[in-house]
Amino acid sequence: MSMFCFQCQETAKGTGCTIKGVCGKNDEVANLQDMLMYVLRGVSVFSNAAREKGIENDEVNKFIFDGLFTTITNANFDKNVFLNRIKKGIELRDMMKQTAEKAGAKFSSLHECATWIPKTEEEIYTKSLTVGVLSTSNEDVRSLRELLIYGIKGIAAYGEHAHNLGYENKEIWAFIQKGLVATTDDSLTIDQLVGLVLECGKYGVEVMALLDKANTSRYGNPEITKVNIGVRNNPAILISGHDLRDLEDLLEQTKSTGVDVYTHSEMLPAHYYPFFKKYDNFVGNYGNAWHKQKEEFASFNGPILFTTNCLVPPSENSNYKDKVYTTGASGFEGFKHIPNRTKDGRKDFSEIIEHAKKCTSPTEIEKGEIVGGFAHAQVMALADKVVDAVKSGAIKKFVVMAGCDGRFKDRNYYTEFAQKLPQDSVILTAGCAKYRYNKLKLGDIGGIPRVLDAGQCNDSYSLAVIALKLKEVFGLDDINKLPIVYNIAWYEQKAVIVLLALLHLGVKNIHLGPTLPGFLSPNVTKVLVENFGISGIGTVDDDLRMFFI
Repeated sequence: MSMFCFQCQETAKGTGCTIKGVCGKNDEVANLQDMLMYVLRGVSVFSNAAREKGIENDEVNKFIFDGLFTTITNANFDKNVFLNRIKKGIELRDMMKQTAEKAGAKFSSLHECATWIPKTEEEIYTKSLTVGVLSTSNEDVRSLRELLIYGIKGIAAYGEHAHNLGYENKEIWAFIQKGLVATTDDSLTIDQLVGLVLECGKYGVEVMALLDKANTSRYGNPEITKVNIGVRNNPAILISGHDLRDLEDLLEQTKSTGVDVYTHSEMLPAHYYPFFKKYDNFVGNYGNAWHKQKEEFASFNGPILFTTNCLVPPSENSNYKDKVYTTGASGFEGFKHIPNRTKDGRKDFSEIIEHAKKCTSPTEIEKGEIVGGFAHAQVMALADKVVDAVKSGAIKKFVVMAGCDGRFKDRNYYTEFAQKLPQDSVILTAGCAKYRYNKLKLGDIGGIPRVLDAGQCNDSYSLAVIALKLKEVFGLDDINKLPIVYNIAWYEQKAVIVLLALLHLGVKNIHLGPTLPGFLSPNVTKVLVENFGISGIGTVDDDLRMFFI
């Protein structure tokens, strides 16, 4: 095989991509991503040692979580990005080694990731073939290491968004680096690795709480909002991804220019924040989840800005390839990349704005509105109404259907499941999974919409907060006694950290689909089933009978 990757739900045959990623990355990029992960482990060895001596290096911390983010599924496909990061990582690694040694750290034996030095780029490529997932031979150890790594990647992604808004928690960076080093330690037992995976869930809760604080402190608490899904007759920019700070900069620079801004996919929840409502050119949401971008970008007509992952490589005959811009962790060879913020604290989006002015307005693909904004502060503002509805029996159950969408037909399960839910049930959602049902006419219960959208995938934290507060309101001693069931869809590594966070909070009996992760070995799956009640999905009718007995 020329590569091996099984970090996403759509991995080939449910076991692993071995020639080319289903996501679109080629074997060269996949192997360079493995090589970057190898180098990040080496940097972490010395960063951890320096930290133990009281030395914290902000540049190194940022380099590590930036690097992790670029390796998330559908984030970056540019081999030059990974080559440059590998070279820079080796420089930082050796610099941190000297720093740690000057502070008194001693190193008797080191993993090769902390010592290997390439002489040529060819050596980097050659080495990359030997350091991937399959370099760990024991299936269960490999499974736990990868589960930990994918959780850490999710933490890094959410941590970067918080960092971009001026919020950080150095304990989170320390855990990321401790976890990376742990994946090189052959002396760790299965129980110790399980413990690290569960600890990862703890930091998943902390990083999502940090990002929630960052977002709401700057942009206000999300509020119930009707979002337009039609278009206006102005040139426009379509912004995708998850980074709200990038959206802020773009809106500030496009106001009074005659250029409208629309959201796509996971940027939809930006409309729920009060801060962004002051921009008259912030028009609405265009299209659906990430996997429909090829046809929707073609009809949008204007330029597209990717702020994070969820990028799908365009086809050769695509009519929008010259209109796509990337920034942050995202990248694709041939796309224009907008550099990081300058010292004045903003990104320069002038080029994409001038590009938009030369384009025709978007072609309308639908009309109407969708409603969202049900993060924890908004739902708690309706707490009395919600509690009364539960006590009266008007609401019998809440169904958490958060997570990710994907391109395969088996995801139609979630649309059918939502359509067939009993009328006295309410869906709690976050993440792009909502596009499977957020445009259905499911009605309301006493004025409470039957689909309560909390926001982006990181806002799954809001759903946990809601559950914990309802537990308190109803005087229960166990979150699992609430009338809530969990039927969650997953796709990539941010979903992994959401799952681990829920497990840390004590949530059990989560149903995960459309398939269980390919990176879970049978023994690791058994641990999750026996200790947390994790299970897959069946048919819609069978699952409905199980949930609503």
